[in-house]
Amino acid sequence: MEWIERLNDAIGYIEEHLTEELDYEQLGRIACCSSYHFQRMFTYMAGVPLSEYIRRRKMSLAAVDLQGKAIKIIDVAGKYGYQSPTAFNRAFQSVHGIAPSAVKNEGVCVKSFPPIQFKLTVKGVEEMNYRIETKEAFRIVGVSVPLQKDIEKNFAVIPQKWQEIAGNGTLSKLIGMMDASPMGVLGVSTCNDTEPWRYYIATATTQEKGSLEEYVVPAATWAIFPGKGKNSSIQELERRIVTEWLPTSGYEYGSAPDVEVYLNPDPQNAEYEVWIPVTKKQG
Repeated sequence: MEWIERLNDAIGYIEEHLTEELDYEQLGRIACCSSYHFQRMFTYMAGVPLSEYIRRRKMSLAAVDLQGKAIKIIDVAGKYGYQSPTAFNRAFQSVHGIAPSAVKNEGVCVKSFPPIQFKLTVKGVEEMNYRIETKEAFRIVGVSVPLQKDIEKNFAVIPQKWQEIAGNGTLSKLIGMMDASPMGVLGVSTCNDTEPWRYYIATATTQEKGSLEEYVVPAATWAIFPGKGKNSSIQELERRIVTEWLPTSGYEYGSAPDVEVYLNPDPQNAEYEVWIPVTKKQG
């Protein structure tokens, strides 16, 4: 329950600071993980991205502010962090389906999105296979793209990078360089709050990097989950790890990178492993 309580404490922080610029790193600190992992946990558990949830909460309160009050729309926009009326109008209409000016008319319908509260629900209908492994540091070589702080934006950038390197021969080159453990094409996300966020497509190798990039994955302990199927199924596995396994596992997120190991990268019949960095809960 402590894990769920941390998430609800983070929701409390959001509510207290809806009229300010929210500090995503503070949200991670409250939940005892990186801001990246907090966003991912939130999205999987709430069924909506964190940025969209915050927008809905702001627009719910903005509608209340505008109802029956002699308050200027531009002042409400500024209250919730929108510097231009155009941006505020666009956000308001995307949530309520009407312009902010229409709310002042009696009988107009608007939407309300109350604060989320997380509760632990035990599922466990389908088994999950995993193993815990502590590994020494290992060197990877490949290419990378920066990860955005709003992780939803990365869902377009990362697949594009995979397509790019598959088409220009880089992926084949990386496969040919593979000569160290873990064997497979790797997707490595450096997503703690102490180094730049990047996503590497790489292999573990002892060979010279040439024009490619290199990164040393630090020694750490990982919970490793095998999976297979279409590449899109990896997101479903990650969702189950976060919503079903992690809350009752006795572990919490560690500070090492997330690792995807593609044993067979065929997008229609992939075999892969998802590595989640973990530390044993104290007490």
